[in-house]
Amino acid sequence: MNNISFGQYVPGSSWIYKLDPRMKIFLTIALIVLIFLIPNIYGMLIALGVYLLIFLTTRISLIKVIRGIRGVIFLLLFTVILQLIYTKGDNTTIIYTFNMSIGLWQTLIIVGLIFLYLFTKKYIPLKFLYLLIILFGIFLVLWNSPFNKFNWDFNLIWNDFDFIVYEEGANKAGYIFIRIILMIGLTSLLTLSTMPTDINNGLESILSPLKLLHIPVSVFAMLISLTLRFIPTLMQESRKIMNAQASRGVDFNEGSIKDKVNQIISLLIPMFVISFKRAEDLSNAMEARGYIIGAKRTKLDELKLRWRDYLSLIIVIALFGLVIWSMIYYG
Repeated sequence: MNNISFGQYVPGSSWIYKLDPRMKIFLTIALIVLIFLIPNIYGMLIALGVYLLIFLTTRISLIKVIRGIRGVIFLLLFTVILQLIYTKGDNTTIIYTFNMSIGLWQTLIIVGLIFLYLFTKKYIPLKFLYLLIILFGIFLVLWNSPFNKFNWDFNLIWNDFDFIVYEEGANKAGYIFIRIILMIGLTSLLTLSTMPTDINNGLESILSPLKLLHIPVSVFAMLISLTLRFIPTLMQESRKIMNAQASRGVDFNEGSIKDKVNQIISLLIPMFVISFKRAEDLSNAMEARGYIIGAKRTKLDELKLRWRDYLSLIIVIALFGLVIWSMIYYG
């Protein structure tokens, strides 16, 4: 839970901070839709290059965006591996064939690597990177080529199999990987460059047509804004609780399943208590400032579109046209 950046606003003065929040929300949604329209890996690579170009001009710290991606790295790698394994092609699209085998000595080495990881991970600061190294070591043990000189014939080989990487699988894995990265990156740019109050005002303005259906748009916008605002706050509170528990001898990284369940309970109970207390304090503060649910509200700063907003919209429309043209032209 450390270093969670999603939902945090980072002050800045670049062009993205000067965009109207309504336009930023609309463009973020439009670009995510655009990502799903891109038909192949080559278009996705171009989209990644465009995103990097846009990101460099915002002068936002790259570390902040990377921290937002860290939470889904395992999901990304799992998805990539599944696509490489299960997406098949034909004999003309084989990129590489890994000749794999499993036997007595491979099993013993793999078990040793697993025990090594379990007993040493608490001393390693970069645990996820350490896990990747261990998994890569297991892959090398199963792969015959690097160990041909050891002559595994005495190894009592139980099974030989081939892990074939097809061009279709590599393209699909890269396609999905880049798509998820772009989605997280776009939403991170929105939350990092927009204050929660601006997100609230922007959402309320965008959803204002729903008022004709008697839907309390302002209430929904406020709920979404408060949710985004309190994600980093609750993460900070959870980190404080974990540090306090650790000072009392609780280790959240070790122990049996029963111990881990008890550790999670010891974390969740104070989190619920703190959440309810913060909600009560927030409601009292809002009432003290005259907030009434459903009442008409005025704003100190009225939102107004400027030339940079229209220019950004034109660029996104041009990108849409380019993607649609490529879909039609290349089928």
